[in-house]
Amino acid sequence: MAKKVVASLQKGGGKQHTKVIKMVKSPKTGAYSFREEIVHNDKVNEFFSKK
Repeated sequence: MAKKVVASLQKGGGKQHTKVIKMVKSPKTGAYSFREEIVHNDKVNEFFSKK
């Protein structure tokens, strides 16, 4: 799957996207996990604002 993402980002539109990583706390155990996504630069703040 990573190869598809890398290949699609190399077609000239890669500078318009950013890989974002958010730390999320589990309500059951209290442990933290990380959520990664590749989002458009305009949507970065929206990604971090939603829970």
